[in-house]
Amino acid sequence: MHIWDTASRNRDARLARAAPLVRGKGVEAADAAALLEAVLEPGDRVCLEGNNQKQADFLARVLAGLDPARVHDLHMVQSVLALPQHLDVFERGVASRLDFSFSGPQAGRLAALLAGGRLSIGAIHTYLELFGRYFTDLTPRVCLVAAQAADGDGNLYTGPNTEDTPVIVEATAFKRGIVIAQVNERVDKVARVDIPGDWVDFVIQSPTPHYIEPLFTRDPAQISEIQVLMAMMVIKGIYAEYEVNSLNHGIGFDTAAIELLLPTYAERLGLKGKICRHWALNPHPALIPAIEAGFVRSVHSFGSELGMEEYIRARPDVFFTGPDGSMRSNRALCQAAGHYACDLFIGSTLQIDLAGNSSTATLGRIAGFGGAPNMGADARGRRHASPAWLKAGRQARAGSGRMPRGQKLVVQMVETFREHMQPAFVDTLDAWELAETAGMDLPPVMIYGEDVSHIVTEEGIANLLLCRGEEEREQAIRGVAGYTPVGLARDRRAVENLRDRGIIRRPEDIGIDKREATRDLLAARTVKDLVRASGGLYDPPKRFRNW
Repeated sequence: MHIWDTASRNRDARLARAAPLVRGKGVEAADAAALLEAVLEPGDRVCLEGNNQKQADFLARVLAGLDPARVHDLHMVQSVLALPQHLDVFERGVASRLDFSFSGPQAGRLAALLAGGRLSIGAIHTYLELFGRYFTDLTPRVCLVAAQAADGDGNLYTGPNTEDTPVIVEATAFKRGIVIAQVNERVDKVARVDIPGDWVDFVIQSPTPHYIEPLFTRDPAQISEIQVLMAMMVIKGIYAEYEVNSLNHGIGFDTAAIELLLPTYAERLGLKGKICRHWALNPHPALIPAIEAGFVRSVHSFGSELGMEEYIRARPDVFFTGPDGSMRSNRALCQAAGHYACDLFIGSTLQIDLAGNSSTATLGRIAGFGGAPNMGADARGRRHASPAWLKAGRQARAGSGRMPRGQKLVVQMVETFREHMQPAFVDTLDAWELAETAGMDLPPVMIYGEDVSHIVTEEGIANLLLCRGEEEREQAIRGVAGYTPVGLARDRRAVENLRDRGIIRRPEDIGIDKREATRDLLAARTVKDLVRASGGLYDPPKRFRNW
């Protein structure tokens, strides 16, 4: 006879081994290692909550410190590798296989461990892709998550940084896995039930509050005049022309410049109420002046941002908040909103090739992609129309005779040279060599060129929707690549022809005077200006205070 409840029986055995350590659902922090050794088995698939911001850091330290003779060959599935402990588990032999999405802070070390044979990578995923696999072929057997508080029944309050917690816990709990949560405090009654206690097996009060990274805070003082110029081009040459109203911004000073020009430059152009009303975006502090000026109607967030808690609480018409006043973020749902419900994604990258393919995976640095491939991909399942979506679709299909449909605007905004004077434009992405050396089936491309609608540099805007054929596309990209080797190899006559047709547009072609591109246009030029704009509600982390 076939046995249909092997997972349940295995779960019961794990719980029985852990029973001596538990009172109710509570486990003392001092017994955390013993708990993990009781419930983990060699070869387990383990999801450690490593998010963009919120980290189950106490559990990460405990996991990395386990005896590899007892716990080994774990298969780690987690969205972000942010802490040293996330790679210590591989260096110490506790884990051997990895599926992930983003590893920015640990990108160099990850590349070194991979080259040294200390781990194998299943795939570098987008967030939604990885979350989807939690419910198919990468379901965690044990998950280690973080929350703000828990009550006696194990109900979890995740606070504003809910992030990945719901999708991790649901995938694990409903496939008879083990759910362990570290919490900052134990309380009689949680402010809001974000994760029901029935889904949680063990709760450990961490010795210190879980780590949160203020990932989306950008000091306006570091925005350059080149970035102001590029932001002006985006607002006037893309947002205004396509009537972009639902959008997502990537992380960076270039997009922060756009946000800080909305109450000044965009207001001057008469664009309030016409652009940038609905956002899939973390609560960027740089967005405060635009919110106060009445540009922004709604913001749904992947995660929160340190210091923005009281500002969010005071603006419930804009943010998604609970009865307690705190924001409820959700990375999976916000990724879905960014993919299907946004007209535009704009972000940056490390390398772009002649077809418009881009990647942040370069030689010696495997950063991953996070959500950019979801945000920066044309959603083929979209069926609702908007002016921006329809116009982009008409431009892409003009004269082709193909079935009419809309298209998402996907904008890559880069300066022609990156830090250390590395060119952003290359003939061939490092991703090809990286795939070969790491034994990957495909080059790790972040956004495929076929999805990119525009490239914006300090040289101008290349509208790839209007290109007809690969040769025009290549010359359009070369035409905005500046003094990089790629840009210098342009066919000047072809580029001028593209400019005459409006495929390449310089700032002066859209009526922008470069002399106006100064920091004086920014609605806030320092973090202190952001605090003032918030009416004192924004409380920036100490590292951003210089007063």
